[in-house]
Amino acid sequence: MFSYYNLLFVFGISFLIQIIFFLFAASFKTDKVTDLSYGLTFIILGWFFFLKNNTHLFPHYLVLGMVTIWGLRLVIYLFIRILKIKKDRRFDGVRENFWLFARFWFFQGLAVALIMLPAIIVLNSSRIINFNWTIFLGSCIWLSGLLIETIADQQKFIFKSDPNNKDLWINSGIWKYSRHPNYFGEMLCWWGMFIISLPFLSGLLWLVIIGPLFITCILLFVSGIPPLEKKYNEKYKNNKDYKKYKRNTSLLVLWFPKK
Repeated sequence: MFSYYNLLFVFGISFLIQIIFFLFAASFKTDKVTDLSYGLTFIILGWFFFLKNNTHLFPHYLVLGMVTIWGLRLVIYLFIRILKIKKDRRFDGVRENFWLFARFWFFQGLAVALIMLPAIIVLNSSRIINFNWTIFLGSCIWLSGLLIETIADQQKFIFKSDPNNKDLWINSGIWKYSRHPNYFGEMLCWWGMFIISLPFLSGLLWLVIIGPLFITCILLFVSGIPPLEKKYNEKYKNNKDYKKYKRNTSLLVLWFPKK
């Protein structure tokens, strides 16, 4: 049964990992471990609650595998990217300020803990629930999201790595059908995870819907889409081709371009 004690573990572990990585990042004024710590925290939390639970059934192995695969993909991709680009422009003027930098790490620790709640409910549960339609549906949604964001990230990385595409935006491949397909895939992953957790929810545990709602709101209204849209609007404000791409292409959900 999930308790306040377990909730303290979730937030405590998440914040502890961020503190360790933050002290290293702040000491060396580096961006190389910010995204690394993000993905690793999901994996560590997943394995902690899996090993803590004496009951290991199909849903537990499924969710642990999902969290591990998702986290490793993110860690490997973002670590390779930061090694290539050297520094993350998001932290220009931030990494030099101890408290501003610390605020980012605090928010990251909070985000991981909230987003992971549905997965942790499953991993911590001892209820005997095997494969059913909600687990099947949630798994399909999660897999779709993982494939979408993996393809989107790979296509954008290859596009940006080509010197001929400098100062251009990507509008090919999966990006032809959405201006932010990677974020769409990310949302699908965590809504899929929430659906998998449905058979394990009762009473106050339904509040874990805050996990997928949180990541959706963050990407839609705070640190995901808004700053990128603002950046591109300013950068390409006089570019008719970009305005046409923006006008005809879905903001988030994959859909056919307007004629």
